[in-house]
Amino acid sequence: MTSVARPVTIDSHQHFWRVSRGDYGWMGEHVKPLLRDFMPEDLAPLLRRAGIDRTILVQAAETEAETDFLLEIAAATPFVAGVVGWLDMDADGFAERLAHYRAQPKFVGLRPMLQGLDDDAFILRPRVLDNLRRVADSGLAFDVLTFPKHLPHVAEALAAVPGLRAVVDHLSKPPIAAGDLDPWRDDITRIAAFPNVSCKVSGMVTEAKADWAMDDLAPYVDHVAACFGADRLLFGSDWPVATLAAEYGEVAHAARALLGRRFGPEDMDKIFGGNAARFYGVESASSPR
Repeated sequence: MTSVARPVTIDSHQHFWRVSRGDYGWMGEHVKPLLRDFMPEDLAPLLRRAGIDRTILVQAAETEAETDFLLEIAAATPFVAGVVGWLDMDADGFAERLAHYRAQPKFVGLRPMLQGLDDDAFILRPRVLDNLRRVADSGLAFDVLTFPKHLPHVAEALAAVPGLRAVVDHLSKPPIAAGDLDPWRDDITRIAAFPNVSCKVSGMVTEAKADWAMDDLAPYVDHVAACFGADRLLFGSDWPVATLAAEYGEVAHAARALLGRRFGPEDMDKIFGGNAARFYGVESASSPR
């Protein structure tokens, strides 16, 4: 029987860590269930059950050592299509470090952890803007990890660096638990006006109430769907952080159900694989069914 090709499916946002490495400054008793190692052998069976072929592995520590650790994992893990690492965006030697990592197999982008910095306007520092221009020139992707309060600053940065290919992680973590849409709604609309910017449908369950339901998530998904459209949305699980509120399969199911209300099969294939492959420049070969 001839096999029928199907589009590759990609989880655009997941993490691995080994706690003993000791550079995960955000970890603590407030996220006690996450204080253990999460590695490829933990995720592989979950991907199979959810029908996900490949992933984008994203940094979770503000060190180059962790970026190297993730690249080592990616080299040994076929389902990891690419790594989004970390570099100091405000360092004198940024250009040299960027060139070094740009040459590494499977290095596809970088992410400063803007949400945790003391300076809400860090992204507008002159040297950071200069380095963002270097990122844009390199062709690498830029992940935007923010809370809604950062979005006006991000919009200014995007206007200053129009060639930057960026993606907003986790819808910028709107206050889903409180049910508030504003001012997040207008700020996301402003961000979506930049044609090179995409948005990850990820990280929602940990921003919702403990007893969340899909109706709690729907207004936020509906808004980014209207703003970004089928060509600029990427599914991401945010595993294992999401396990604080849901299992991997629940996260994937919620995204499919909510987005499936607005998009047909062809568009859903983009959101669950094709867009991530294009955005991060990773292989999008079909898988046999």
